[in-house]
Amino acid sequence: MTTARDLMMTAMDAASTHPVEPGDLSLALAGAEVIDLLAAGAVILDGDRIVPGNPAAPADRVLAEAAASLVREAPYEPVGDWLWRRGRGLAAVYLGALEADGQLTRRGSRWMPFRPGRAVPADSADHRLAEDRLAADEPVLAGLATALGIRGESGAEATTDAGDEAEIVLAAVNDALLDLEAVRQRRTIEQAAFDNIWRGA
Repeated sequence: MTTARDLMMTAMDAASTHPVEPGDLSLALAGAEVIDLLAAGAVILDGDRIVPGNPAAPADRVLAEAAASLVREAPYEPVGDWLWRRGRGLAAVYLGALEADGQLTRRGSRWMPFRPGRAVPADSADHRLAEDRLAADEPVLAGLATALGIRGESGAEATTDAGDEAEIVLAAVNDALLDLEAVRQRRTIEQAAFDNIWRGA
């Protein structure tokens, strides 16, 4: 399992109490991919720029797709740009990958037994490892979960132990999430103003 897959399962586990917007989750998953690629030696960071490293493809097929999409020419790509480019629709990609690998199950409703329920992580060894990693406040997973609002302050404290490169990525994820929220708020204000015009307010 990868950090991105663990994060996807963590977000799905928390969906009933702390639902996460797909756009937010996609940005965080793109950040998790960078951290996984760093751990595999597939990239290094030069400041905040992602420089390709070991050309060997990661075993995880979605992470291999991420590695294949790296910018391979100087001045290379800043982490923030990667999050927006790679993150587009990434939550749906990981959802599909988990489902294809048999890592998800459908939780039905007792009121509508014949309608497929929402997808939840299956009771599997991989799911338990993700749960254990979060429960242990593993710095990277805890930091990403905190950024998404599905983890408390203990996760924020754990990020200080994530290592310099991981902290650069986590900071970029936090910045991107703030930018996305600002865009949402601006659109809400613009829509409200538009509605008021049509109402003659």
